[in-house]
Amino acid sequence: MDQHLTVVDHPLIQHKLSYMRSIKTPTNQFRQLLREISHLLAYEVTRNLEMTSKRIKTPMQDLDAPFVAGKKMALVSILRAGNGLLDGVLDLVPSARVGFVGLYRDEETLKPVKYYFKVPKHLDERLVIAVDPMLATGNSSAAAIDMLKEAGATNIRFLCLLAAPEGVALMKEKHPDVPIVTASLDERLNENGYILPGLGDAGDRMFGTK
Repeated sequence: MDQHLTVVDHPLIQHKLSYMRSIKTPTNQFRQLLREISHLLAYEVTRNLEMTSKRIKTPMQDLDAPFVAGKKMALVSILRAGNGLLDGVLDLVPSARVGFVGLYRDEETLKPVKYYFKVPKHLDERLVIAVDPMLATGNSSAAAIDMLKEAGATNIRFLCLLAAPEGVALMKEKHPDVPIVTASLDERLNENGYILPGLGDAGDRMFGTK
């Protein structure tokens, strides 16, 4: 991928996202819509994968057929809300290895606090896709990417549902080598660090918590 931010404006994604934004959409529908959107976003974030060819036999003849090269990619969920995107991407790439980064945002400082980190081996040999529905301040996302790089990852992409300009700017400052793929670049953050117009707290809406 050759640009830092890609906004995927596919009509089906935008249609489903509008339902997700609505306060009237219940938890079960929110989860299902997130899974459906993540399928569509997964096609964009996996563009330009390194390819190789292998000789196979079709029912008609031999063929040098294209296959994805290298080790299985690694999908890393930034807990807890990242699991909503993770499930959808795994539907498309079921052989991917899976890792988890546990971070929560201190509501007073808006800084990330780490509580869990478990990722696949050999990250330096894998495409690593970090997933989190919301790129708000960017602090948690940047911290998660820091940890992935410390664990050896060199080829990282970031997938989110919504992004705020402030978060995109911070990620570009801290990690200009990490492309971002999102369904929407929203207007701004409010005084509490939430995306506007946004869709509220993605984790709370996914899991029915407050």
